[in-house]
Amino acid sequence: MQRNESTVLNKNDPKVIRGWSFFDWANSAYALVISTAVFPPFFSSMAPETITLLGMSINSTALYSFSISFAFLLNAIMTPFLSGLADFSGRRLFFLKFFTILGSIACMSLFFFESAETAWLGLIAFIFGTIGFGACVVFYNSYLPDIVTEDKFDKVSAQGYAYGYIGSVILLVIILGLIQFREALGFTSDTLPVRIGFILVGIWWYGFALLTFRVLPADNRLKFQSSFMMKGMNEVSTVFRILLRNSNIKKFLIAYFFFIAGVNVVIYLASVFAEEVLNFQQTELIILILLLQFLAMIGAFLFAYISGKIGNKIALLIQIAIWIAVCASAYFVTGSIEFYVLSCFVGLVFGGIQSLSRSTYSKMLDDNIDALASYYSFYDVLTKLAVVAGTFIWGLVNQLTGNMRYSILSITIFFIISFLVLMTVKTEKT
Repeated sequence: MQRNESTVLNKNDPKVIRGWSFFDWANSAYALVISTAVFPPFFSSMAPETITLLGMSINSTALYSFSISFAFLLNAIMTPFLSGLADFSGRRLFFLKFFTILGSIACMSLFFFESAETAWLGLIAFIFGTIGFGACVVFYNSYLPDIVTEDKFDKVSAQGYAYGYIGSVILLVIILGLIQFREALGFTSDTLPVRIGFILVGIWWYGFALLTFRVLPADNRLKFQSSFMMKGMNEVSTVFRILLRNSNIKKFLIAYFFFIAGVNVVIYLASVFAEEVLNFQQTELIILILLLQFLAMIGAFLFAYISGKIGNKIALLIQIAIWIAVCASAYFVTGSIEFYVLSCFVGLVFGGIQSLSRSTYSKMLDDNIDALASYYSFYDVLTKLAVVAGTFIWGLVNQLTGNMRYSILSITIFFIISFLVLMTVKTEKT
C-alpha cells in the first residue's frame, strides 16, 4: 500500500507559513510556562522533600526529573506507530489536533494541584501534558518541507521559534501580573494565581492552534485498518536503515542526540537548580526567563544569519562550544549575578541551536522523499530518547549525590561528545 497523501500545498505561501508558525506561538506556552518557568519551581515548593514510590524514598526533585524521562520514553515508543498511521491512513492533521487537545486538557488539570497531598496529581497531569506536547511536535515539524522550498528552511524554521518566543512571553507576562498583583486582584491564596495560569496555558495552546489547523490541508483519510500499525512501524524501521547507510546523517544524528539532551535538561531543570541551589524566588525566575526568551528570539535569527554566511555546521559548533562553557561554569556559580550572566549566553544559543538543528536535518534529507512524517518521526524519537537520557542522568546523579552541581557537570559531558562528533560531519546533501 502506498502512502496516503493529504492535499498538496503551494510552497512559500505567506498565509500558510504564518498559520504554520502560529502553532509554535500556541504550544510554546507549554514549553515556557509548564516545562520551564512556572511549574518546576511551583512543584519544588509544593511537593514534600521526599516521596515514597514503590517502597523507595525518592528525592522529589529527582522524581520530577524521572517523570520527564518517563513521559518522553512513552512518547518515543508511541511516535513511530503514530507517524506510520499518519503516513498510511492520511491522519497527520488528526493526530496533530488530538495531541494538542490532550496537552491542553492536561495543563488545565494542573489547577487541581494545590498542596503536597495532591503532588501525585501534579506529576500525572505534567506527564500527560509532556506527552501531548512531544507527540504533536513531530507532526507539526513534518509540514516544514511541505510548505516551503529548501532555501527557506532556515528562515521559516527560525520564524516558527520566534513566534513561539513572542507568544509564550506574552502569556508569561500575564501570569506574572496575576502573581505580582494577586492581592490587588482579590486573590486570597498565594497559589491560586499560579494555578489559574495553568488553565490559561491550556486555553492559549488550543485556541491559537486553531489558526494552524485552519491553513493546513485537510486529511485525505482511508478507512482504518489494523495493518496500518505494522506498516507504520515497518516504514519507520526502513527510514532508520536508510539513514544509517548515510554516514553523514548518522554522525549528525549522533551529535544531535547528545547536544539536544543537554539543551532539554536545561529547559526542564535549570529553574529548579536556580530555585533550590541559588534560592531564586518565583518572581525572579519569571523575570529571568522573560529575558531568556527575548535573547532566544534574537539568537534564532542571529544563528540563521550566521549559518547563511559560514554554514550550518560551523554555526552549530559555535553554539555547542558556548553550551560547554555555560554548563562547566554553572558548577561554580554561587550568586544571582553570575547566574544572570550565564543565562544571557544560554538565551542566545537556546533558540538558535533548536531551529538550526531542525533545518539542518531537513537539508540533509533527499529531495522528494515519501513518508515525511516517518523521517521526522525518527528525528523526534531520537530527540525524546535524548531527553530521557539527559533527565535520567541528571536525576540519578542528584539522587546519588544530593547535589545538583554534579548533575550539571554530567550534562557538560553530553555537549563535549556532540562537539567532537559534529566536527566529522559534512552537512551537504550526499
